[in-house]
Amino acid sequence: MNTRAEKPQRNSMAKVSRRDAIKTLGAAALTAGLPLAGVAAQEHATAPPARTPSAGQWGGAIEAGVPNYIDKQLGGAWGAGERLYRSGPWQPGTPSQGYQLPFTPAELFKKAIGAINKEFAASGTPFAKMSPDQQDGYLRKLEAGGKDLDGVPSEVFFAHLWGSTLEGFFADPVYGGNRDMISWRMIGFPGAYASYYDLVDQHGIKIDRAPMSLAQDAHGHVHPNPKRCAARHRA
Repeated sequence: MNTRAEKPQRNSMAKVSRRDAIKTLGAAALTAGLPLAGVAAQEHATAPPARTPSAGQWGGAIEAGVPNYIDKQLGGAWGAGERLYRSGPWQPGTPSQGYQLPFTPAELFKKAIGAINKEFAASGTPFAKMSPDQQDGYLRKLEAGGKDLDGVPSEVFFAHLWGSTLEGFFADPVYGGNRDMISWRMIGFPGAYASYYDLVDQHGIKIDRAPMSLAQDAHGHVHPNPKRCAARHRA
């Protein structure tokens, strides 16, 4: 039983810390183990500011709207596990067998974050109040594994959280993250251009132009539902 969020590669986002990843979800706002739906609306009011990934020149995961991306994913088909095998039996698998838990992604996040918040409540020190070193230390423990979060192994939760954060930071803005194409502008990625016909015979040149979204038209407008927009234009 596989999901899209297996143990992710970190080389592509080495400048974003583990601490930024969990801040993205607004952990401080979930002290009561609330459902994740609606977290994005609270991100600026409740979550501490994410450390920027490039010496302050670019915004981090919060500024890129990653909470909105994760919220949408968990509230949609992926979060509901619509393409997962759900009939068991549920037994530990080998690393090559991928995800083997009975939880949908939404259930996995809710259970893990609820367990983490109970731990913080018992200690009297919420995650947002920890020092940077304490936050990094806690997240390293989650990543290392061996911790049970209400039936979710901590390393599995961390892998899903980290993978979703990377996706929300780098994916096309049409999916709810990468606000203002901040990550694409940061790394110089041109985005979803339809044709490079005029450049096909040129090699080693820099594509120095503003990035374009999958749902963006020639006038620079981004449409949240490009299929509906295209149908309207055909009519």
